[in-house]
Amino acid sequence: MEKMKSGEFVRRLRGVAEGSRTLYVMGCFGAPLTEANKKRYIAHHEYNAAPERRAKIVGASADTFGFDCVCLVKGVLWGWSGDRNAIYGGADYCRGGVPDIGTEQMIAACSGVSRDFDRVVPGELLHMPGHVGVYIGGGLAVECTPAWADGVQITAVGNIGTVPGKNTRTWTEHGRLPYIDYADAEDDSASAENAPSETYITYTVASGDCLWAIAERLLGDGGRWREITAYNGLDNVAIYAGQELRIPVAAPSAPTAPSAPRTYTVRSGDSLWGIAASALGDGSRYPEIKALNGMTGDMIYAGQTLRLPEE
Repeated sequence: MEKMKSGEFVRRLRGVAEGSRTLYVMGCFGAPLTEANKKRYIAHHEYNAAPERRAKIVGASADTFGFDCVCLVKGVLWGWSGDRNAIYGGADYCRGGVPDIGTEQMIAACSGVSRDFDRVVPGELLHMPGHVGVYIGGGLAVECTPAWADGVQITAVGNIGTVPGKNTRTWTEHGRLPYIDYADAEDDSASAENAPSETYITYTVASGDCLWAIAERLLGDGGRWREITAYNGLDNVAIYAGQELRIPVAAPSAPTAPSAPRTYTVRSGDSLWGIAASALGDGSRYPEIKALNGMTGDMIYAGQTLRLPEE
């Protein structure tokens, strides 16, 4: 069984949290909430049949995907892709030999389980009794919970510290999933520790700015907007007038010439993840579309023209 790289695992999880509309649905690993699926999950799970939860499921739009905490982890490992036309959103049950297990079984399957969060690396499972999430780096986790945003969301790991603008959860322990290859997480950690210091300039965001435009103007390539987010510890593309950003001035080791972006006209039922998957070949690249178009949210509408980055 070929294991998923931890970096890819994290990108996919972050993609679900930031690029798709989701709702907490017990026992659901990414199914689109069609009328048939709504009836199915309400009928099969007592939690979903409770009046308050039932009302939320019934009221969910057809472009909403259902998950619970452990089913989020399994769904991503099973290949969930945000396909609204697939019964499980593109996930293939038990794909790659990843078993259908619960929260307690999943943490039991992990290696190196520890309550010391000083050495946790991206892609590790986070656990507390009855609940799991995944550490994605920077003191943040992706989890699916009925609390707060009621769905898949990015939260702060209280064992490490709080993060402005993020809800905080303190976990019991963490461990390495047997289905994930953590070599890239370790390499990233080592390279970060040994990386030379880089000079930078400070830029004050003006009204109407977006990360792509700033990168294009100051770095010569709009596609380098991700360097700005990484350099400033940003976990999304939202910026505001008056915000100060550090802009790295060292040239990348292998610069590429920017190319004119393509455009795509949004159709009814489209999602950012789905557009990125079909147009760019990878749904997790949806933040590039948001950055290129100066978007701070995930809402799109039929007839809207979006600029697309190069493939």
